[in-house]
Amino acid sequence: MTLLLICFFLFLVLRMPIAFVIGLSGLVFFLATSALPTSIVVNRIIAQSQSFAFLAVPFFIFAGNLMNESGITQRLLGLARLVTRTMYGGTAQISVVMSTLMGGVSGSATADAAMETRILGPEMLKRGYSKGYICAVNCITALITATIPPSLGLIIFGFIGEVSIGRLFAAGMIPGVLMMLFLMTTTSITSRIKKYDPPRKDIPRVTIKELLDNLKESIWALLFPILLIVGIRMGVFTPSESGAFAVIYAIIVGKFIYKELTWKSFMNALKMSFRDNGAILLIIALSGPFSYAITFVELPIVLSNFIFGISDNPQILTIIMLCFLFVSGMFVDSNVNFLLLTPIFLPMVTSVGMDPVHFGVLMATMVTLGVMTPPIGSALYTVCGILDCPPEEYTAASLPFLAAVIAELLILVFFPQIVLWLPNLIFGAQ
Repeated sequence: MTLLLICFFLFLVLRMPIAFVIGLSGLVFFLATSALPTSIVVNRIIAQSQSFAFLAVPFFIFAGNLMNESGITQRLLGLARLVTRTMYGGTAQISVVMSTLMGGVSGSATADAAMETRILGPEMLKRGYSKGYICAVNCITALITATIPPSLGLIIFGFIGEVSIGRLFAAGMIPGVLMMLFLMTTTSITSRIKKYDPPRKDIPRVTIKELLDNLKESIWALLFPILLIVGIRMGVFTPSESGAFAVIYAIIVGKFIYKELTWKSFMNALKMSFRDNGAILLIIALSGPFSYAITFVELPIVLSNFIFGISDNPQILTIIMLCFLFVSGMFVDSNVNFLLLTPIFLPMVTSVGMDPVHFGVLMATMVTLGVMTPPIGSALYTVCGILDCPPEEYTAASLPFLAAVIAELLILVFFPQIVLWLPNLIFGAQ
């Protein structure tokens, strides 16, 4: 176990690509362990990628890129601008609402943060926002996409932990909306304190007619996550097949309803999807030997005994695990954390009576939060790179938003029915 962890952290410090960090760490372990044949390395790499359930991942990535190319994103942006135009910090509020609406389109927090920073960043600079605040609000609010379906993290968690992906999708809806309210409140308070973007008195309030007219344009994007959950619940398609449905839905909406999906934009979405899927599926495949090595050295048992030795209170244990996930997320890619840590933590939470769906939503939020925090958060450096913002300025501006996220998570920990009410309503109580 020592050799495995030493290699992992050494390669991580050397800034090796994360797929090769976990792949080479697993390989070194097998080469140094005479009790296991090295042929298991190849076997586990192949076995990890031979999963029907994982077909949902590349399909949803492709669907998200198609929706971005078909005009759905711009229509959602128009809706977000409309509902926030009379709010304090209105341009920053657009980012919060946009992330909630985009959760059903992108499925990726980093992609959502980058997109919103490119779209809203220049306008926010003109309105007097600081670079640190712009990066913080666009980055942290993208965390909402971690739970709004179709979240890639929830799909991976469901596959690895053998948890219903349909229930996970339904469970993520209310926490996503709740986080939107927390972050909108934080944005309003911080904007008032910093005197950012006060509402103009000459702008009229939103009328019902305006809202309905805008909804006619954006309704197809808003219906997407609802159709996914209903389709899975009614047995129209399985969670894996829902990814293929998402692709067909994006093509139909883009080509025949919005009429903006051209052959050129289709090929552009396809190229981007090949690149995105290549990176994610390489991580998934190379995590196979590492996961096997973790199980072989009984790391889950060691960690379980350590955590259970601190407290036997379910809520306290959950908070301890979430703190561990937060620290791990600072250093390791979120998809890797799902692949490696789900088999460790899921048996622990179920042993104390916690619903795995409840924990899945909490884990998805906390692991994704790690990509937005120093020292090596991928979303952090992506948004800071777009606006040439110093990371320390981002970190200082992000503290109120981080506090809001933690407050929301604590509420979800102590009141699990907020998470479980909708899946129990749709799929029945377990």
